[in-house]
Amino acid sequence: MTIGFIGGSGIYEALPLENTSEVEVTTPFGEPSAPVTVGEMAGTEVAFLPRHGPDHQHTPTNAPYKANIYALKKLGVERVLSSNAVGSLREDLPPQTLVVPDQTFDRTKHRDSTFFGDGIVVHMPFAEPYCPHMVEHLSDSCAEATDADYEQGGTYVCIEGPQYSTRAESEFYREQGWDVIGMTTIPEAKLAREAEMCYATVTGVTDYDVWKEDSEVTLQEVLENAAENEETIKQVVEHAIENLPEERDCDCEHAIEGTINTPTEAIPAETRQRVEELVGHYLD
Repeated sequence: MTIGFIGGSGIYEALPLENTSEVEVTTPFGEPSAPVTVGEMAGTEVAFLPRHGPDHQHTPTNAPYKANIYALKKLGVERVLSSNAVGSLREDLPPQTLVVPDQTFDRTKHRDSTFFGDGIVVHMPFAEPYCPHMVEHLSDSCAEATDADYEQGGTYVCIEGPQYSTRAESEFYREQGWDVIGMTTIPEAKLAREAEMCYATVTGVTDYDVWKEDSEVTLQEVLENAAENEETIKQVVEHAIENLPEERDCDCEHAIEGTINTPTEAIPAETRQRVEELVGHYLD
């Protein structure tokens, strides 16, 4: 099995991957954020992509999410682990806390969040945006691999960015009872589900957003706390990969079944060719 990992380049550089090589993957959705680095860890093949590019060239809005997920799918990835830097919307989730969310609220505005369209319509259930099996596994890895404070479950509100929230927005998100705020889990989670891959993320709190009195989010604060979180997230990801069960105890691998609303014969040939890797076995 091949495990995908999407995160920052610093996490990859800290992982003990062996026999690494860079793989150029072409996709119908453009170029991935970087060549895929493929290596081995404890006998498991790992395919890594830096979400924002090797030198952080892509904003949260224009990161090539579709190309990234498609590239991992094309390489045979069935399960994707992710890491994200987030702000905390709760007093009891201070910086350098890890959170493995099980829900998300989409506040993005300018992102294409589906592989489909142009003649094929797919209505996919998304009540559980993160694979429950992987959420539990990542949470167990937080407990077993580190001494860091962590929380299993919670809602990640994903904003467009690249600007941070206004105070009014931050206070509104807190009033909803949401837990952490970030800019990158959407559309990754949606696309991974459409690709029938398990997906979950471990997030590292870097700040209190701007709701907290005397709290102003700065890039320096975010980067400093992200660097502190890097080692613990690396430990969690390493443990999760080394101890990942062979079988997928979830329904992610059948996510598209029964969701295609367009008769096969009505799908344009060009569109069908573009999504063949994703749904070809349902269209035969």
